[in-house]
Amino acid sequence: MIGNDIFLTAEWRKLILANYAVDKEVLLKYLPPFTELDDWQGKYYVSLVGFMFVNTRLKGVNIPFHGNFEEVNLRFYVKYKDNGDWKRGVVFVSEIVPKPAITFIANTIYKENYRTLPMKHSWLQNENQLGVEYAWKLKNWNSISVTAMPNSQPILIDSEENFITEHYWGYTKIGENITSEYGVGHPRWETYPIIDYKIDVDFEKNYGEDFAFLASVEPDSVMLAEGSEINVKKGKKLKG
Repeated sequence: MIGNDIFLTAEWRKLILANYAVDKEVLLKYLPPFTELDDWQGKYYVSLVGFMFVNTRLKGVNIPFHGNFEEVNLRFYVKYKDNGDWKRGVVFVSEIVPKPAITFIANTIYKENYRTLPMKHSWLQNENQLGVEYAWKLKNWNSISVTAMPNSQPILIDSEENFITEHYWGYTKIGENITSEYGVGHPRWETYPIIDYKIDVDFEKNYGEDFAFLASVEPDSVMLAEGSEINVKKGKKLKG
């Protein structure tokens, strides 16, 4: 039985996360009202994330031809104080999926910034390594890929990996004094040790001038998380 507050259930699998430490000034213009930037040891990260949605259901119901699909997003990390307790969350600069209906639902209900583009992925595993790639076509094909060890490991509590993966809220600016908040539930993830990675992305064409510089720098870290079953709760509005 799906709880009344659960809007979407799915699995997020084989998540590539390329993490870049950036000047906080880059992110402030995207910051939703009432939230603050969240940092890891004084660093403010933006992450390029690619993964698969698997077994997706809306209110417990399968949607034909929309169960399994790729997503790539660019996100950064925030926190919001709710009755004295900090909620740690993410803000999406942009999200790309190959299904127009997903874009319509996400933009309409959650006021996110989804786009629909052609996408493809590849998962290749043998006894020695695991290869994962996500690609999407704007004008030309862009891609993010990793080669990793084939066995996953638990994420350490006080690690950078823990900071990147343990944000359970989504925040979206929908007005000068209005922010949308929704919760994402999932268990702790495991990650695969990275052997190599490749990022072939036109950041300016995909994400605008503010993030064009990412094309000329190496990420501070690259992760491959196995992922898990997830649930997305109905959103609510935070108002001043």
